[in-house]
Amino acid sequence: MKLIPLLAAGGLVCLLLSACAETTLRPAQVSSVFEPLPTESGGFEGRDFAWSQRGGGAAIFGTLAFRGGGSRYSCQGGDVILTPETPWSRRRMVILYGSANAAAVPVSIVRARSPSAPSGDLARFVRKATCDESNRFSFSGLPDGAWFVITVAKPIDGQGEAVAVSRRVETRGGARAVTLN
Repeated sequence: MKLIPLLAAGGLVCLLLSACAETTLRPAQVSSVFEPLPTESGGFEGRDFAWSQRGGGAAIFGTLAFRGGGSRYSCQGGDVILTPETPWSRRRMVILYGSANAAAVPVSIVRARSPSAPSGDLARFVRKATCDESNRFSFSGLPDGAWFVITVAKPIDGQGEAVAVSRRVETRGGARAVTLN
């Protein structure tokens, strides 16, 4: 599984897959999980992300444990994206995933929402790891703060659509375990 970065478009890395089945779900089927959009109307501000560029003693150790429709999913070999939380990135998460806290949304729905999400120069602030054969990933040397962990999970049996799975995580020194489910 290979993610196509949307860096040239200034989009969030991990929105598209190189190969993905069309969805059978409609956006209305997941609209009940939407949170209201934050009231901030500001655009992308690189200075809001500056805190995330510092080093630190925090780490995130994660596992993908997503299951859907009785199928097991995997992120093996795929990218796991770590995006710093700012008012701008939080608003973008709500637009793309319907929640800034945790979500599992078919990739085709995230794609369909992409034109509505604000764009910016996010790529230089995003960190990336690779999901291993046990569906584990890690990030180290992180400063304290709030982050969005995002990956794409594909059904192991090949039946069904890939799903973008996200979760908000806070680091406060030391290691933090997170499960994407």
